[in-house]
Amino acid sequence: MLERQTKGLINIDPLQTGGKLTEEAKKALIEWGDGYSVCDYCTGRLEEIKSPPIYDFIHKTLPDFLGCDVVRITTGAREAKFAVMHSLAKKDAWIVLDSNAHYSSYISAERAGLNIAEVPNSGYPDFLITPEKFGEVVEEAGKKGEVVLALITYPDGNYGNLPKVRKIARLCQDYDVPLLVNAAYAIGRMPVKLKEIGADFIVGSGHKSMASSGPIGVLGMKSEWEEKILRKSSRFKNKEIELLGCTARGVSIMTMIASFPSVKERVKNWDEEVEKARYFSSRMEELSIIQLGEKPHNHDLMFFHAENLYDISKKMRDGRFFLYKELKRRCIHGIKPGLTRFFKLSTYGLSKEEIEIVLRAFREIIDIKKI
Repeated sequence: MLERQTKGLINIDPLQTGGKLTEEAKKALIEWGDGYSVCDYCTGRLEEIKSPPIYDFIHKTLPDFLGCDVVRITTGAREAKFAVMHSLAKKDAWIVLDSNAHYSSYISAERAGLNIAEVPNSGYPDFLITPEKFGEVVEEAGKKGEVVLALITYPDGNYGNLPKVRKIARLCQDYDVPLLVNAAYAIGRMPVKLKEIGADFIVGSGHKSMASSGPIGVLGMKSEWEEKILRKSSRFKNKEIELLGCTARGVSIMTMIASFPSVKERVKNWDEEVEKARYFSSRMEELSIIQLGEKPHNHDLMFFHAENLYDISKKMRDGRFFLYKELKRRCIHGIKPGLTRFFKLSTYGLSKEEIEIVLRAFREIIDIKKI
């Protein structure tokens, strides 16, 4: 039997803290785990299945939750981004994206044949993306060719920075450039609505932030883009080309639906999650482990610079793997093996008691390993 070695540990992995399945989703996982289980009820399009209630979820529940007109389920956030980029791509056209963007944003743009103009961040230690710099890059790219899309990562998956997305959206409107918000670490964790932002597209990740068994993503858009992005095949009249006809054909969509009531409710507690993250950051800095990114921090995902742990690792038999092993001995999982100097983690969903356990672990590791 295959079992996860991390079972039962306190999980601080940003990729997983927002994706942990609810009890309802675990039941759905078993019930709908056979292959493309929902295909038993499909007449050609996933979003048209009424029993189980996928139709209502995609056409009513999610648009209201995301604050948009049209929603589609995708097989991941990257597939959602690529669908938009590929639909809008033109010969010699440009996309503007922030330098904190996930690697899949760059690869999606490359695959779509777009030229990339990168908005630089402010550098160490904040790594901020400012609206002013974003506007400058949009304007400069426009001198080289047509800018068909801009993308802002909200928050980014490295530092957990939340750029001033509404101001960036207004700037893009001034330049008549549609804006895509990659909210893979936002949707399902914190309140975020497309129309309140003023952007054109929004992308989320079910397995990162919506307590779903992945991979699964969500794509929301304004109605004005529906015909272009969701255009249909000339040969198979009911199949949407960019989605390759169908997407999350089984357990992923069912776990997302099962978890949704809990996800919708937990978003209301976002202020508490931010408070926990700020508390954790302040206690880590008392240990000379410095939180990088914006301060005060506004997200559960945090990036740390630990020069003291790095110095210790150089003297340890386990070398750069010592931190991973020491945390695991204390039943804590989530910092990638081999990282000591720079690492990221998340406090999302942790109890105050669990946060104290993690903080105590770092204190013990620093104290015990002093040489």
